Amino acid sequence: MYDIIGDIHGYATQLKQLLSKLGYSEGAEGWSHPERKVIFLGDFVDRGPEQVEVVEIAGQMVESGSALAVMGNHEFNAVAYATPDPRNAGEYLRPRTEKNRKQHGEFLRQVGEDSAQHREIVDWFRTLPLWLDLEDFRVVHACWHEEHLAGLRSFLDQTNAIKTEAWQDLTAKDTGPFASAEVILKGLEIPLPEGVSFKDKDGHVRTDIRTRWWEKRRLTFRELAIAPSEVIERIPHEPVPDDVIPGYHDEKPVFVGHYWMQGEPKPMSDKVACLDYSVAADKGGKLCAYRWDGNAELSSERMVWVERAVQS
Repeated sequence: MYDIIGDIHGYATQLKQLLSKLGYSEGAEGWSHPERKVIFLGDFVDRGPEQVEVVEIAGQMVESGSALAVMGNHEFNAVAYATPDPRNAGEYLRPRTEKNRKQHGEFLRQVGEDSAQHREIVDWFRTLPLWLDLEDFRVVHACWHEEHLAGLRSFLDQTNAIKTEAWQDLTAKDTGPFASAEVILKGLEIPLPEGVSFKDKDGHVRTDIRTRWWEKRRLTFRELAIAPSEVIERIPHEPVPDDVIPGYHDEKPVFVGHYWMQGEPKPMSDKVACLDYSVAADKGGKLCAYRWDGNAELSSERMVWVERAVQS
């Protein structure tokens, strides 16, 4: 059986608390459980104060066979940030703009930019698959979208990790491979009606919304939006075109992270659960897991979490 853990973002203290709560213990080969394994949903780094330790814990668990892991958008960005762009001398696959450096700066400070440890961690990130399609359930960082999964397969190896020579293709903006990687790692976004925008949690102005891509019903922009509660009322109630949202129609449950959820953890539907409950948030952040018990109908009773106490 498995315990699927959401976005950690450098909070090793909470990770160890959650592992202990789930019945794992630390030994010579890292954290393990006599009967269960962890699956990490990615986003190990950026934001928190213990980013290197988080990677060390997760990496050791994967190496010892106590865990599996998929890539999050922050690992994808970390690899691209550290990889020279063969098309442009002196540039990198993720441009080192002020915005990108600010987002990634705390990790670079903690690991030591261009240090041996930095290179070692980035090399481990390269080995992470974009998704897992197991016998009974699926795992992906943000969105299970068959069309975009198919668009990426030729760029991946047999483990669904990105081939070395494919990084250039997947980071080339305004291309099909780039768009597919964006959907899988960051979710399906659709443009808002003209003139409508809002600011996200980092203060960036958004004219697109992340969507509840698993919904099977025809809904409005507001009903489909995954957005901060303080701005949701600004999103119009106009119906979204029929062909925009794929829905999730399969019997296999799928687990995702990424969406910075708030409140008491619960599945998004009987087949989809988001396990990112904003551990890095200033208030009410949680590190969340789902205890997979073989039941194809997801239940709130299987959600387990620890809260991060924020010092005033």
